[in-house]
Amino acid sequence: MALVTTKEMFNKAYAGGYAIGAFNVNNMEIVQGITEAAGELNSPIILQVSAGARKYANHTYLVKLVEAALAENNIPIALHLDHGADFDICKSCIDGGFTSVMIDGSHHSFKDNIELTRRVVEYAHSKGVVVEGELGQLAGIEDDVNVSDENASYTHPDEVEEFVDKTGVDSLAIAIGTSHGAFKFKPGQKPQLRFDILDEVSKRLPNFPIVLHGASSVSQEYVKIIQEHGGQLADAIGIPEDMLRQAARSAVCKINIDSDLRLAMTAGIRQVLFENPAAFDPREYLKVGRANVKALVAHKIKNVLGSENKA
Repeated sequence: MALVTTKEMFNKAYAGGYAIGAFNVNNMEIVQGITEAAGELNSPIILQVSAGARKYANHTYLVKLVEAALAENNIPIALHLDHGADFDICKSCIDGGFTSVMIDGSHHSFKDNIELTRRVVEYAHSKGVVVEGELGQLAGIEDDVNVSDENASYTHPDEVEEFVDKTGVDSLAIAIGTSHGAFKFKPGQKPQLRFDILDEVSKRLPNFPIVLHGASSVSQEYVKIIQEHGGQLADAIGIPEDMLRQAARSAVCKINIDSDLRLAMTAGIRQVLFENPAAFDPREYLKVGRANVKALVAHKIKNVLGSENKA
């Protein structure tokens, strides 16, 4: 099966009341864990690559890893650029085999965000590639994205119609209280998403796919394993899964998950090396990390996304 765009994925997800998992990939083991879980559960998925992942693993290696996953799993897979910072990186990924790109102009003025996003859309659509835009800024740190709490802002529903109309984007990432990284809330702070904003955006953009970034739940199981085996992740808190499932039943068709994958992989590696200090074969600890990633993705597909048997 060849790579697909997210167009049909999102149409089915919107109608069916579920979301597609967009999982960040950085190496072979993470790609394998994600796609093996999705393949066994017959779930469509999006494999997404950040600028940091391209710097770490190289664009060509990542594309070839995804192509290998396609050969091994008979499910729809889209290859997506996460948080493209400018036109050039989006163009590079479009020309380099990606089927979807995100242009993140959320740090620009509304006018400049429209102009940048429209330019990417025009080029992408000419190549058969779809585009995700963003309105509002999420707090937190993830790879090259670093937004302070002071600079974070919710999406303004009264801007979404003009933005989509003038840019021609295929999906829209909005800010309703999610955030990047593993420390999404302060200790004692109650996690809360602004479903009122999501509902208003949905009314203004009927049948239009909405995206949630920064949507890892920060599994306390893996946080505990990391803590017990030499790690320091006290106070790591994520988005409650019941809130994400509620979002997936509405207009949210794509939910981004990255930090949870990192935690699962790290928990496996730390546990092996802590319990067996003499271990030095990467295959021994990476396979445990990979198994954790697979288990995590299977859990998300079944219990959060609702995308099992939707391929």
